Amino acid sequence: MASAFSLTNTTILTFLSPTPPPHSQPKISSFRFPNSTSLFPLPTLSTSTTRITATTLSSSPTHSHASNDAPIELRYPAFPSVLDINQIRNILPHRFPFLLVDRVIEYNPGASAVAIKNVTINDNFFPGHFPERPIMPGVLMVEAMAQVGGLVMLQPEVGGSRENFFFAGIDKVRFRKPVIAGDTLVMRMTLIKLQKRFGIAKMEGKAYVGGEVVCEGEFLMATGSGTE
Repeated sequence: MASAFSLTNTTILTFLSPTPPPHSQPKISSFRFPNSTSLFPLPTLSTSTTRITATTLSSSPTHSHASNDAPIELRYPAFPSVLDINQIRNILPHRFPFLLVDRVIEYNPGASAVAIKNVTINDNFFPGHFPERPIMPGVLMVEAMAQVGGLVMLQPEVGGSRENFFFAGIDKVRFRKPVIAGDTLVMRMTLIKLQKRFGIAKMEGKAYVGGEVVCEGEFLMATGSGTE
């Protein structure tokens, strides 16, 4: 029987021997990490040691059966779909070619949302930006994030109206890395402050590709009822 531990991305396996006889001292084994001069004493574990469950193992990339044995096309699950494109179209007024949100993967109406934009070579801005090096324009990243903000704010509880909702301003915007065809842009928008009296919402936004921030900034949204 074996017990597995993950330490600095290195898997250590210690094989358990039967329970030692009474009055015997536990055996100590040593493991030397590659390119390291340090020795880490590892006590031999008894059979009473708490077991790592299958659930725990599956949650660790080091021990994931899928990550080790499955073909690469089966290793990565799809993003969840909290709101699909049809539901998004029911909330946002934008349409082709300016609807820049494909799916919502986390949604707290009136508070925050996380959504994705699949950036493909078929996007209509790539022929001109740039023909030889397709890069998503930074202003469209900001627009896509503002649309995610619209999904947060166009809700009755915050007084948003599809007929009267505008992108009012941006501040502290930074572009960290280029976004290219083939990337999946993951955008989080969070409401920071809402002044219902003036119909102004301040939001914080960050966009990621592969877990790295590519764009961030603060956004101002102007809201109002459909009769204003």
